[in-house]
Amino acid sequence: MKKKVRFFQSVNFKIALTIILILVISIQIIGAYFIRGLERSMIDNFKSSMNTQAETISGTVSTYLSQQDSDQEDINNEIQRILDSSESPDILEMRVVDEKGIIRATTNVNDRSSIGKKSIDSYIDQYEDKNFAAVDETTGERVLINIRLLQSAGEVVVGTLYIRSDLEKQYQEISNIAVIFVTATLLAIAIAIVVSVLIAHSITQPIGEMQEQALRIARGDYSHKVEINAKDELGQLAESFNQLAERIEETQEAMEAERNRLDSVLTHMTDGVVATDRRGKVITINEMALSLLSLKQEDAIGQSILTLFQLDEEYSLRSLLENTKEMLIERPSPVPHVQDLILRVDFSMIRRESGFISGLVAVLHDVTEQEKTEQERRDFVSNVSHELRTPLTSMRSYLEALEDGAWKDPEIAPHFLQVTLEETDRMIRMINDLLNLSKMDSGNAQMQMELVNFNNLVNFVLDRFDMMVTSQDKDYQIKREFTKRDLWLEIDTDRLIQVIDNIMNNAIKYSPDGGTITVRLIETHNHIILSITDEGMGIPRKDLNKIFDRFYRVDKARARQQGGTGLGLAISREVLKAHGGSIWVESRENQGSTFYVSLPYEPYEEEWWE
Repeated sequence: MKKKVRFFQSVNFKIALTIILILVISIQIIGAYFIRGLERSMIDNFKSSMNTQAETISGTVSTYLSQQDSDQEDINNEIQRILDSSESPDILEMRVVDEKGIIRATTNVNDRSSIGKKSIDSYIDQYEDKNFAAVDETTGERVLINIRLLQSAGEVVVGTLYIRSDLEKQYQEISNIAVIFVTATLLAIAIAIVVSVLIAHSITQPIGEMQEQALRIARGDYSHKVEINAKDELGQLAESFNQLAERIEETQEAMEAERNRLDSVLTHMTDGVVATDRRGKVITINEMALSLLSLKQEDAIGQSILTLFQLDEEYSLRSLLENTKEMLIERPSPVPHVQDLILRVDFSMIRRESGFISGLVAVLHDVTEQEKTEQERRDFVSNVSHELRTPLTSMRSYLEALEDGAWKDPEIAPHFLQVTLEETDRMIRMINDLLNLSKMDSGNAQMQMELVNFNNLVNFVLDRFDMMVTSQDKDYQIKREFTKRDLWLEIDTDRLIQVIDNIMNNAIKYSPDGGTITVRLIETHNHIILSITDEGMGIPRKDLNKIFDRFYRVDKARARQQGGTGLGLAISREVLKAHGGSIWVESRENQGSTFYVSLPYEPYEEEWWE
C-alpha cells in the first residue's frame, strides 16, 4: 500500500530546498566577498584621490605662503583663490593655517569671518602629515581628514593645509550597491524556487513511477513497464528497472518450477527428509519421514527437531550443529508386534554464502534390516574367532614344541624356522626405516614403490596380530570391516606395514582385557580410508594435536611400561606424507580412539592389464 507523503517530507521539497540553499549560500559568500572588496577598493581609491589632491594643493599654497615680502592680504586672496578653484563635490572644507596658527583662507563660506584669527582646531598639527577618518561633530557623518605641512624652499614649515572630505558619500554608494545586490539575490532566489521545483518534479516523477512498479512487483504483477522519457541516468535506471522486473519474473517462474520439482522429489523419495529453520523448528517434512516417525504433518511442522527425534535430553541444538554426524535412533514400529525401527539420521547444515547457518537438514534412512544383518555378521565373526582359537592354540603348541626340541625334527623345523626368519627380516627392515626418518623429513628417502592389493596387505598384517593376540595372556578380538572391491595401490609395502603395525600395537597396548579392535577399509571418490578403532583409555582433548609429535606420550609412565618410544605415530605420519596421504585421530577419554589413514587412490581399469 502506497503511503501519502507530506510535501515537506517529499523528495521534491528536499531537492528544491537543496538547490535554493546552495544558491543562497553561494550568493551570500560571493556577495560578502564582493561588497567587502568593493568597499575596500572604493575607500582606498577615495583616500588615494584625496591624498593626491592635497599634495597638489599643498605644493601650490606653500609657494605663496612662504613669500614674506608680499602683502599679506594679497597672499591671503591668492591662497583663497587657489582653494576655491580646487574645490570639488567630495571636499567639504579646505583651510590654510600659517605657522603661527592664524587662519589664512577657508572654503567654508559660513566661516569666512575666522580668517585672520587664531585656529582652535585640534586636528591641525604642524609637526607631521595626517590622513585619517573621523566623525563630524556637527552632522555625525563620517569624514576624511587630510592634514599637510606647508614648507618653504628651505623645507621650513610655513603653515598647514587642512582638508575635510565627505567619506559618508562613499559608504552611501556602497550601501546602494549592496541594496541592488540584495534585490537581485531575492529575484534570483524567486526564479530558483520555480526552476528547482520544476527540476525536482522532473526527477521525482520517474522515481514515483518506479515506486509504483516496485509495489506492483511486490504484489506479483510484472506486466506493467516504466515509461522511458529520457536518455539520461534516470532513463537508464527506468530501463534497468524494467529489465529487473523481467528477470524477477523469470526467476520467480524458475523458482516455482524448482519448488514443484523439489516437492515432487521429496514426495517420492524413499528416504525421509526433515528441514528446519535456524532455531531448529521443522519447516519441511516429506511423506516418508512422516511415515517413519509415525506422525502427522500438522503435528511435525513447527516442532523442535530435538523433540521430533527424542534427542532433547542428550543434545542441544548447538551441540547438534557442532556435531552433525550420522546417528542411529530407535522408533516404535507402526505395525504391532514388529521389531522397532532403527533409523540412521544424517545431518547437514544449511549455510549461506556468508557462512551464516540458516537451518538444518536431516535425512532418515530405515536401516533396521541392515542393523539386523550387521548384528548377525558380528555374531558370525565372534563365532569364527572362537573356532579359530583351536588351530591358533595348536600353532602355539608347535612353537612350544619347537622350543622344547622339535627343531631337531627335519620335517617340521625348517618350515617354522623359515617363517620366523622371514618375519624377523621384515622387522629389521622396519627398524631400518625408523632410522631413515630424518631422510624422510629432508625428502631424500628412497621409496620402494610397487603395485599391491591393499586388501590382502592389511589382511596379512592382521593375521600376524591374530596370532600374537592369541599367544598373550589378554583376550582381544580384532574385527575387520573391509570393502569387497579389490583396491590396488602403488605403495612402499614395508613402510605401510610399519604404519599399520604401529597403530595396531598401540590399540593392543592401551585396550582393556577382552576389548575389541575394529579395522575398517573403505573407498571414497579418490581416497582409501583405513580406520582402526580400539576401546582403550582414549586420548584427552588437549593431547590430540600433539600425539603425532616425536617422543610425545600421553601417559608417559604407562607408555614406558608398555615399551613405547613415542616415535611410532610420528614415523607413521612421515610415511603417509611421503605417500601423499594423511593420518588423524578421533578420541574421547575412557571411550577409545579411532585412527584414520587416508591414501590417494585412483581405480584401475581392466584395459591397463590387457
